[in-house]
Amino acid sequence: MGALSPAHWAIIALVGLVLFGSKRLPEAARGLGRSMRILKTEVGELHTDTGDAPREL
Repeated sequence: MGALSPAHWAIIALVGLVLFGSKRLPEAARGLGRSMRILKTEVGELHTDTGDAPREL
């Protein structure tokens, strides 16, 4: 079981386009980006509220 080849990624993209349509995909990507940004700021605030420095993994 290896990584996905470019052909696999193309099939996944095509299925996503068919399922969600060309109009809803950019909206979904924007929503995901906003959610990730909010999560990042909340985690950062959590670290500053407790006085802990973020740990590196």
